Amino acid sequence: MFDGSPSRREFLKAAVAAGGAAALSACLDRAPDDPVPAGTGAFEALPSRQHAWNEFCREDDHGNVEVPRHQVLLYLDLDGEGPPDEAARATVEGAFRALDRAYERSHEGVIWSVAYSPRYFDRFDDPLPDSVDLPEPRALSPFETPDFDRQDALVHLASDRADAVLEAEQALLGEADEANGVAVDADLSGVFSVASRRTGFVGAGLPAEHQSDLNGIPDGNPVPEASPLFMGFKAGFAKNQATEEYVTIDDGPFAGATTKHVANVRQRLSDWYDEEDRYHRVMKLFSPEHAEQGLVEGVGDNLGDDSGIDAMLDSLRDDAFEFGHVGHAQKAARANRDDEGNVRLLRRHFESDDDGVASLHFPSLQRGISAFEEVREAMNGTDLTDVPTVRQRVNNGILEYIFVKRRGNFLVPPREIRALPTPTGEVPGLDG
Repeated sequence: MFDGSPSRREFLKAAVAAGGAAALSACLDRAPDDPVPAGTGAFEALPSRQHAWNEFCREDDHGNVEVPRHQVLLYLDLDGEGPPDEAARATVEGAFRALDRAYERSHEGVIWSVAYSPRYFDRFDDPLPDSVDLPEPRALSPFETPDFDRQDALVHLASDRADAVLEAEQALLGEADEANGVAVDADLSGVFSVASRRTGFVGAGLPAEHQSDLNGIPDGNPVPEASPLFMGFKAGFAKNQATEEYVTIDDGPFAGATTKHVANVRQRLSDWYDEEDRYHRVMKLFSPEHAEQGLVEGVGDNLGDDSGIDAMLDSLRDDAFEFGHVGHAQKAARANRDDEGNVRLLRRHFESDDDGVASLHFPSLQRGISAFEEVREAMNGTDLTDVPTVRQRVNNGILEYIFVKRRGNFLVPPREIRALPTPTGEVPGLDG
């Protein structure tokens, strides 16, 4: 069985952050006795949508999906100029199929995806179809100056098993001959170079264990043990998330795909914990009415599968004038609902202590990147700064405590065309 003790969780998180053969070896020495579930060679039985993670993840008592505890993001540059050739495509698909054979697609195995950037598709003469909304990344607020992730590809690996996610990474990069007992006969090392490796974690206990001496978290270990995130509250309530079906592109050569925006957000939480009391933290993260009515207990488990934010949208401006604050969730949700009330974004964010800094990796899935940009504009709350007490960052949700460092846009194609697809949705050399 999984040993969830604090010392063990801390060790495993540290191993994933360090990466490499030594970290994998140390991690395997402390791996649970239970074997990592094996994958399958019946590739046709795997879901076509790479972003179909929900049915393979744990759920809490309220039916909220809990993404795997250990996460690795590999930003990859394609070697050489111009479009890839058929040999490269066959090699890449071979590497991906090795993972499919080695690991069950589950939180106990490895859940993963590969996505491609606008710059990757610019290697080809043909443009992407109109059905794919995938612009280059850009600054999404008047007060941010992020660097942009324009690497060709992004591989996202996730598992509750640190040993599994590390071994899968090693296998992909040509640093392991076997993965979960399966021979690895192809890898990405001759096709891609790793431009950036980023890691993270999520789940009750992990943020609290790694808050000490972390840049951005104040002294005194204020992050609650029960919180899955550094800010001290739950997120990702099922009824406040888009469905996987909703974020899926439904026509054109990339039907079955989705777009993925990934932001890296630095957190500076000294004022969050030292200057704000719990009442104001709830007010700023959820809404003033959540604070006034005492709707959030502890880290928010009592909210069940719905934060209740939809009931607070019409009162946003009134709340701003009455309480002098507006809530983060309250602002963003204005643009995160379509005309029928459906949620537009599916968020799968997780924390990080890369480089000793408290930060958040924020992957968001949506049919088109413009949907994410519209929600971010609403979150900025610029239209509310006519309220005397609400400034662009002060009393304006949580903007005073978060700072966007990087942004990137990617297309997550269906599994059948995941290996170096063309903009017309073909994989020459693998078709048929």
